[in-house]
Amino acid sequence: MGDIRGFLKHDRALPPRRPVPVRVRDWSEVYEPFPEESARTQASRCMDCGIPFCHDGCPLGNLIPEWNDLVYRDDWHEAFERLHATNNFPDFTGRLCPAPCEAACVLGINAEPVTIERIEYEIVERAWEEGWVDPIAVPARTGKRVAVVGSGPAGLAAAQQLARAGHAVVVLERAEKPGGLLRYGIPEFKMEKRVLDRRLRQLEQEGVEFRCRTSVGAPEVPGAAAPDAIVVRGADLVAEFDAVVLAGGSTRPRDLDVPGRQLAGVHAAMEYLKPSNLVREGVLDASPIDARGRHVVIIGGGDTGADCLGTAHRQGAASVHQLEILPEPPATRRDDNPWPTWPLILRTSSAHEEGGERLFSVTTVAFLDDGSGRVRALAGEEVETVVGDDGRPTFVPVEGSSFELPCDLVLLALGFLGPERAGVVADLGLELDARGNVAADASWATSVEGVFVCGDMTRGQSLIVWAIAEGRSAAAAADRYLMGTTALPAPLRPGQLALR
Repeated sequence: MGDIRGFLKHDRALPPRRPVPVRVRDWSEVYEPFPEESARTQASRCMDCGIPFCHDGCPLGNLIPEWNDLVYRDDWHEAFERLHATNNFPDFTGRLCPAPCEAACVLGINAEPVTIERIEYEIVERAWEEGWVDPIAVPARTGKRVAVVGSGPAGLAAAQQLARAGHAVVVLERAEKPGGLLRYGIPEFKMEKRVLDRRLRQLEQEGVEFRCRTSVGAPEVPGAAAPDAIVVRGADLVAEFDAVVLAGGSTRPRDLDVPGRQLAGVHAAMEYLKPSNLVREGVLDASPIDARGRHVVIIGGGDTGADCLGTAHRQGAASVHQLEILPEPPATRRDDNPWPTWPLILRTSSAHEEGGERLFSVTTVAFLDDGSGRVRALAGEEVETVVGDDGRPTFVPVEGSSFELPCDLVLLALGFLGPERAGVVADLGLELDARGNVAADASWATSVEGVFVCGDMTRGQSLIVWAIAEGRSAAAAADRYLMGTTALPAPLRPGQLALR
């Protein structure tokens, strides 16, 4: 604990975001630089509390008090070593994670928590600037070959860990380039793709091979695979490799079954976000779904909805409304939502600062036709939320609250329902659990011998830190299967798998 009074002397502070009129004209990340002294001051707020709840809040088990203290003491290299000991990709989580560690910070009892996520960002960016992020050489190869299906955060973490164990690792990705949602779901203003690409170069230097435009089984979701992707049979994959790790994510979008859903101009969020990112990649000259000059409605108040919102701003939308069926959360914790429970508060992203209107406690009744088969308006109504004895909410329409909202582009950001039923799941005849995810035992093994699964494909839609943690754990399980033992760390205990 560098400064025993740091948390008393200093308030929580983050770097300012670039001015809205400036940042909506480009796709660069939104934050201004954070002076080194400011980062060290923020690190001094860590209390070195007797029970560091932040460890439990982070699925990766990050050594947060240790690297906070090291930053305060100006030992950035050792802080980086501590950070990398538990997290393959802190440059991803430092930008994209909703920071459950901060929600668990003991300071949250009566003050603002430590800026853990930002300090993580500062450590890893300092490491890249100083040239500390080197590929890790493997002294000997095992002769075993492992296929990883999917190149999102879970797949990349599993691939890197298995390569460091000495196995020959091939990552199969059905899209144009590796990265999964990190590349095609996350807009540049949240994470510039140079951040992903430098990590991919590191994996390649460590021996990981990427085979893009390669779909294991026929894809179910339109546009998820590259147009010229080849299809590989799951059985052939199992026959070719000594083990297979599935990390295909939760990619079936939740739909909205209301009249007018078939109208032109109504799209799932990923149908909109992926081509926008392909334009930034230079793969497409223009997106087939563009918000320029349009009146946009986004249905869904989560992170994906905010990604659509920021993208629509940068494309030049005429207006944007974001609809949420739940009531507006309070700005601060209510008395019945104390620390250490997850704070149920209103979260305002950089995209919300940039414009648009948020509507809460409303539901969609229908999409209205302009007479030529295109959406012209959303018909909706206000709802009252009633929580039953089982804790589940019911949404009751408010009489006389019907409204029409003019729009000519609707984006459905309603989350995801699990892995695709076609593709590798059908190809291998994998068993599913009660929630429709790929079933796995406590060793991350599926119902097919030698096939393991991790991330959203078995957990369901979740956080990037869970994906990386499960990728690391599944890699350790696959390594043990291949070699009889493993030295790879597994942040998640087997019992945690059953408690998900």
